[in-house]
Amino acid sequence: MTVPERLKVLFLCTGNSCRSQMAEGWARALKSDQIEAYSAGVEKHGLNPRAVQVMAEAGVDISQHRSQTAEELGPIPFDLVVTLCDHAQEHCPTWVGAPRVVHHGFDDPPRLAQGATDEKAQLFPYRRVRDELRRWVESLPEGA
Repeated sequence: MTVPERLKVLFLCTGNSCRSQMAEGWARALKSDQIEAYSAGVEKHGLNPRAVQVMAEAGVDISQHRSQTAEELGPIPFDLVVTLCDHAQEHCPTWVGAPRVVHHGFDDPPRLAQGATDEKAQLFPYRRVRDELRRWVESLPEGA
């Protein structure tokens, strides 16, 4: 019996610090039998510690992920590229093999957390987007 090939999916956002990292973490945790997940940014901003924290709260460890650009990944023949923010959609690179590119935007937790007066209020948008990403990743690959 042959094992079906997993779908190579890249989650792309602006800085590969938060949303794309969480999406990759969820895909690896929930869909590793169907999806070979990667994440990158149009730029690299470093891994967001609050993203790491809220994913750990949900039982997914992304602490060893690193922020990287799409170019740093090399010539991976992706089947699907998902842009997770408008900036990534507008600046999405051209891909070898012409994979399907879809846009599914999510709010930017750091932007939403600006001006929050305490830790609970700062973490709220991270938790909300984390949970929204989980629900969406659970629908993949059909939901893309």
